[in-house]
Amino acid sequence: MRRIAGLLASAALAIMLTPAVRAADHSGSAIPTPVQSTWVARDFRFHTGEIMPELTLGYTTVGNPAGEPVLLLHGTAGTGSGMLSPAFGGELFGPGQPLDANRYFIIIPDAIGMGKSSKPSDGLRAKFPHYNYDDMVQAQYRLVTEGLKLSHLRLVLGNSMGGMHVWLWGVRHPGFADVLVPMASMPASMSGRNWMMRRLIIDSIRNDPEWMQGNYKSQPRSAQFASVFYGLGTNGGNRALQKAAPTRAMADQVLDQRLAAAQSVDANDILYQWDASRDFDPSPDLEKIRGVLLAINSADDERNPPELGIMQPALARIPGARLLLIPGSDRTSGHGTTGQARWWKDQLDAVLATAPRISDK
Repeated sequence: MRRIAGLLASAALAIMLTPAVRAADHSGSAIPTPVQSTWVARDFRFHTGEIMPELTLGYTTVGNPAGEPVLLLHGTAGTGSGMLSPAFGGELFGPGQPLDANRYFIIIPDAIGMGKSSKPSDGLRAKFPHYNYDDMVQAQYRLVTEGLKLSHLRLVLGNSMGGMHVWLWGVRHPGFADVLVPMASMPASMSGRNWMMRRLIIDSIRNDPEWMQGNYKSQPRSAQFASVFYGLGTNGGNRALQKAAPTRAMADQVLDQRLAAAQSVDANDILYQWDASRDFDPSPDLEKIRGVLLAINSADDERNPPELGIMQPALARIPGARLLLIPGSDRTSGHGTTGQARWWKDQLDAVLATAPRISDK
């Protein structure tokens, strides 16, 4: 069971801890070296009413703290450092790029339950509060306002789970950011195949006798199969996977590679990460959103298929909101497409160049 991390990272398009120097080397020495830090939120109250005296929040920053602040939010099973990858930060943070680190102060938190933030595997195991996305966003808000002493953001952008967090930022803290960019997500309740597949991961772990109510001695083996199944079923793109595995032998090779991938993530952490989405639903409050909203999805996104007809009616409730729908092809990767900034960085650049500042209205 030391293999789950690579599998879940693929499923959620979240690249696990990438050395900071690698991002700098890819994009050029002009990018400031990323800094990893932690901050402690005192007496953090979860939506359940439980209070944690000290909730640690890990985060990565890039650029000058005096620059214009932007907040970037990662996907399930990822970390803030994962967004330093060549495909993401390498396309955004360099000189002249949309989030030029010489101009912007880039803040990338580790969500509760992931990275250097507090999580079940720190010691509480299944006694850790059952956090949800609202708790995660509240922790991010406290980090930004109390920890970093910021009262406004130019941009909040997130991918996958991070995209869902952006919707919640919009309805929970309207006007705090000038620009909102939720990606690989929809502003609707967790439901349909998206939830069914997540519950298969959760139930596979909870129903495994090796889980022992979260007090296992070794990692429950069930998490491995569930993670691979979820990753293949909800990520990668049909055409891209077919191109990569046009024969049964090649398909077996891809599957075997995923099953053999090394992992370093705890099963309780995994269970909590996917269960946290259970009550996600920003839809009742979309009219509260202020600022410029650009939603970015891929036409071949397995978790957020456009044929459900959810996005356009939702965006119609938000003045000026619009959707960039990336066409699917054998070069896109389904739910993972938006993790490659090359598909949308020009549109982000244009929005940042024209979006008014809330304080200027």
